[in-house]
Amino acid sequence: MPRWRAFFSQHLRWSSAVTQALVLSAVTFCVVLPLCCHQLLYSYFFIRSMYLDSMSEDVLRDSLDRGQDALHFWQSTSAAASSGFADIVQRPELLVTVVTARRNEGRDFHYLLQVMRRLSGLLGGCGERRCAEVLVCDVESGPQENQDAKLLEPHFRVVRRSPQEQQRDREHINTFEREKRDYVFCLRRGWELVKPRNMVVLEDDALPMHDFFSVVKDLLSRQFALQTLYVKLYHPERLQRYWNPEPYRILEWVGLGLVGATAILLTFPLWNPCSFSFTLSASHLLFFTVYVMAAAELLGRHYLLEVRRLSPQLYAVSPATECCTPAMLFPGNASLRVAEYLDASFCVKGNAKDMVLYQMARTIRGERSHSVEPNLISHIGAYSSVRANPPRPRLL
Repeated sequence: MPRWRAFFSQHLRWSSAVTQALVLSAVTFCVVLPLCCHQLLYSYFFIRSMYLDSMSEDVLRDSLDRGQDALHFWQSTSAAASSGFADIVQRPELLVTVVTARRNEGRDFHYLLQVMRRLSGLLGGCGERRCAEVLVCDVESGPQENQDAKLLEPHFRVVRRSPQEQQRDREHINTFEREKRDYVFCLRRGWELVKPRNMVVLEDDALPMHDFFSVVKDLLSRQFALQTLYVKLYHPERLQRYWNPEPYRILEWVGLGLVGATAILLTFPLWNPCSFSFTLSASHLLFFTVYVMAAAELLGRHYLLEVRRLSPQLYAVSPATECCTPAMLFPGNASLRVAEYLDASFCVKGNAKDMVLYQMARTIRGERSHSVEPNLISHIGAYSSVRANPPRPRLL
């Protein structure tokens, strides 16, 4: 008998673990996962050409509807009904500062009004003792007013630069430096007004999740919060994959594979409808570790992180990543240190404020920075107030 026929007859019988491993892998990665994940936006199996445009349109339509609902809500809400939010107490446990500017594009989406309506609802559910104070920081310095911020004035405390400061701020600087200066202004004005024990800064397109305040409270109770410069509350979902240069994610990925592989192998003696012959051996453990790791990455780490929303205690804290600052938590008086660090740097394209903060936390002795997963906000800003926008934004 030829050697190849002897090899196949010996190893490719169903009773062979090699055959079972090949069949299981083929069914999982070529049939089951593609069928289950082809409409999941952050999965490798997502069919962009078929679903991306329609999903993007659905998201834009939902955001537009929320924006119009929020506009009607704030227009119809009497000033007296929400006057309590405009009176900020001194030394609150938490101050939420929302940074906003007028948007030339996407005005009908009313991102700021969406965010403030969500915040007002969350604050209303905190009970008699308010879980945070809220400040709107309007950094618009152009000739036209920020109408959304103007509409909120009877309901929330709104701060702006003085006319002299606005005139001085109109000097010709690049977009990234202007954005940084606006951020620093809001950090300092929030601290000067109320001296909060902790501060959260949200950009006006950062829509808080429904468990926002309970998770922030839990984060501040953890030991690491006493020794961190900032905690990022958002990282783009498309950048949350395991296949990433961040070392902690590789460790998490391998750990998930080992735990999943062990669980699968321990299950076979109890339930084995396909008569698999796998055992708790080193080679089979290695195969299932790689199998689980591949399945988790192809499915999408973002979807696995969503399980952590079951409880605030399950949210993971890890070293901070580079990108994006739509939602930041500054424990203690860290906001003042951040303002000083940002003031000392000049921002340009490729070195925006998020990169400056990331480098500062890595290079200044004694400073640390962290990220929380999953995200505590949904980034709804399809149209940017500071950068060029495409004719019709898409999700990816």
